[in-house]
Amino acid sequence: MPAHAVLCTPTLRVRAGRLLLDVSYALATPKPKRAGHHIAVAFDWDLNTLLTGGTLHLTGETQPRVLTGGQPLSFRAAGVLAKADRLRLHAERIGARIDRLRILIASRQERGMRPSPWLVAKLAVLQAEWERIARRRTRLNAALARAAARFMVDHAVAAGASVIYLEDLRDMEARGKGRTLNTRLSQTVRGAIVTHTRHTAAALGIAVVIVPPRGTSAYCPRCLTAFRHHKAPDDRAAGWAWATCRNGACGYSTGRDHAAWQRIGTRGLTHQHTTHLDRSSKTLVIRSVVEALDRASQVQHQIRDRTKSRPTAKRPAPGKRRRVPAPPGHRTPTRARPGGKRPAGRTPTHPTRPTQERKRQQGPTTIGTPTRPHRPDGARLGAGFHRHAHTTPIPRWPRPSHPFPERSRTPGTTQETQAD
Repeated sequence: MPAHAVLCTPTLRVRAGRLLLDVSYALATPKPKRAGHHIAVAFDWDLNTLLTGGTLHLTGETQPRVLTGGQPLSFRAAGVLAKADRLRLHAERIGARIDRLRILIASRQERGMRPSPWLVAKLAVLQAEWERIARRRTRLNAALARAAARFMVDHAVAAGASVIYLEDLRDMEARGKGRTLNTRLSQTVRGAIVTHTRHTAAALGIAVVIVPPRGTSAYCPRCLTAFRHHKAPDDRAAGWAWATCRNGACGYSTGRDHAAWQRIGTRGLTHQHTTHLDRSSKTLVIRSVVEALDRASQVQHQIRDRTKSRPTAKRPAPGKRRRVPAPPGHRTPTRARPGGKRPAGRTPTHPTRPTQERKRQQGPTTIGTPTRPHRPDGARLGAGFHRHAHTTPIPRWPRPSHPFPERSRTPGTTQETQAD
């Protein structure tokens, strides 16, 4: 708990036969701004790659431009989602057996017969197992939401961003898309992720703004030409994971999610003066899209200047490089050790035991889909949640003492809870 926090009234509660004391505290935080943002991070939702995003910069010119380096940030939780899906299937099978046993017990009672003790005992066991699986699913979803929220906030702090833009998917209904896809859409934890992100970002004064999602993955972020969607070039399976610009002069080709987060961030930066506070959810939202601003918002990619201005320090200067074999030195040349040969270097060392480090299905800067399915073997090897959630590493750049000096210092309050 921070030293400058103010303690609030504690709360007593009983959990699993244990008495817990919840001590909450209030912490003064900088008030998030609705507008005036110049650096932002934006993220797009997906079923396979849970979050895909990046950093965008708004220039201070007379005609502002949106710039981005184009390096994506990804939070891939395929293993965690696969575990949640297995728990869901197991709970559905147990629920079907529970319904069958209840029908059998009710039929015996309607005929005036006593329920079988064996059926009653079996029903009690299955109900206890169903409740245990429900608790596991709740804990897994909560852990996934907290990890995703921390991932977004940490990258925002590392980039020096003052706002996080997310797309508004509250009205997306999981129906009409097939049995498998409908189930996957209904099991996502988007609402919990937004809630945890707002709570975590509030302690740092970072605003979380919800942006309308219409057309974010349908148009090219560079020239705003309609995309042509097709399967990914690194995956033979059919699908619509890749997008190519129809404009021959542009020819931009990338993943749909990679193009979507650029459009989400650009739309948020260009419409930030229309940000409002939703009174029901207490969330900053952009309700409508201005077509004139949306059509004029193009993303320009920053190209890193790699021009060499001086020779590399570790490279020997031209003319001093050895052009003849090295002399044998103090050793006498023999057939086993002839002179005039340079050493081959150190002998490569390999681990003598298998490590628990999981090889990435993709690199942190790779755009596309994995080439092989996820293999959930972490539980057998002793690793758990973090073995099945792969994220882009957070850059360890030197940070100033206060990363947002231009931010309003009007104090607000946020509450944290600790359990003893």
